[in-house]
Amino acid sequence: MSQNGTTAPGAGAQQQLRRSLGFRDLVVYGLLFIAPMAPVGVFGTLDAKSHGAVALVYVVATIAMAFTAFSYSQMVRVVPQAGSVFAYARAGLGNGAGFIAGWMAMLDYVLIPAVAYLFSGIAMEALVPEVSRWVWTAIAVVVTTLLNLWGVRTAARVGFLVLAMEIVVLVVFVITAIVVLAQDGAERDWLSPLSGDGTQGAFALSAVVGAVSVAVLSYLGFDAIATFAEEVTGGSAKVARALLFCLALAGVLFVAQTYLVALLEPVSSAQLAAEPERQGSAFYDAVDASVGTWLHDLVAVSKAIGAAFAALAGQAAAGRLLFAMGRDRRLPGALSRTDSGVPRVALLVSAVITMAAAVWAARRDDGLDHLVSVVDVGALTAFTLLHASVVGWFVVRRGGGGAVGWWRHLLVPVLGAAITVAVIVEASGTAQVVGAIWLAVGLVVLAVQWRGRRDSDAAGV
Repeated sequence: MSQNGTTAPGAGAQQQLRRSLGFRDLVVYGLLFIAPMAPVGVFGTLDAKSHGAVALVYVVATIAMAFTAFSYSQMVRVVPQAGSVFAYARAGLGNGAGFIAGWMAMLDYVLIPAVAYLFSGIAMEALVPEVSRWVWTAIAVVVTTLLNLWGVRTAARVGFLVLAMEIVVLVVFVITAIVVLAQDGAERDWLSPLSGDGTQGAFALSAVVGAVSVAVLSYLGFDAIATFAEEVTGGSAKVARALLFCLALAGVLFVAQTYLVALLEPVSSAQLAAEPERQGSAFYDAVDASVGTWLHDLVAVSKAIGAAFAALAGQAAAGRLLFAMGRDRRLPGALSRTDSGVPRVALLVSAVITMAAAVWAARRDDGLDHLVSVVDVGALTAFTLLHASVVGWFVVRRGGGGAVGWWRHLLVPVLGAAITVAVIVEASGTAQVVGAIWLAVGLVVLAVQWRGRRDSDAAGV
């Protein structure tokens, strides 16, 4: 595809995607991937880390991720391609950086769906313990893969119904929590979700920043919207608006629910910090204690279904990334084939890899820990290269063709890159090691490709 067109250089009819998505469809995919109730699983961890200022953590995290969303909105307007950060880094920094950006994003796009499928399997096993979690996990992969193979428009329609269900459950929680707080009062001070509960000492900004490094993971996936740039009707500006809208809406939902559940939480942040085994179920425990098990079960069912469809959106994004890298001959060319505008080969390859990772993890007691520990580094490294590509395209290469907007094209991406690098530094040692190994493998693949092309050029091929 040219930088302002719809088809890659040399792309044939079997390398084009069908335009069928509108603004609502893009937002649906973004919110499905993020999941409206993403804070449920990490609430206890964030509450303990932030000394009770969990809502403030999400305010800061939303602002931090806004820098990345803004950089995406800048690049998608000038490089409206399916490869997303792969295409942006290639345009702004060169082919090598583009490959590395796509390679690192692949780690994220393949493993995040695996984590989501595993969450779905765990939730379904809790509801139907007679069936093993790995069986439920595999079923979730098959069902959502069939929807993706059917076409992006069909998957978006079904996804909209699932998203609507999740939003309804979230609204039920919010209304119920407000009623309980009005009748019985709050367990903590009304401002404590923004200022801390005081049980671990005075407010500490460092504690909030440390928790933000975990909260940022709740937003991973909104960038998947950019991978559908070649399938949207009405131009790439619609993709840019959807990116910013999706992040803002997710931020509002995350802040609202964590603020309310923090007020309902009968356990202090100090207790959660001292007893880490209670952190994973802290959200559910607070709901049980204040409302009852019926809301707990409702949230659990919503999470089981929502997780599977978060994986659907992630698998679709992974398929588009593989398609774009195959079309650019950075991965096997067969990945760039389409059938009626659907990249079915890339989707099937993505599904097989995700199925293997998810089922492997589902059959191990420590499988979830292994997956969760590595999903963030790939995305954050790709985000860093995204910010660099904005500077490279608009400031260095002057690809915008006009005057450089210093705050849009330099200040925002530089600050955004500083944030993503800081989060990588705060990541776990395991995640950093796995990310470094994956990067090293990518560099080897890039070197082999470069040598192969050099030899072909020398031979006159």
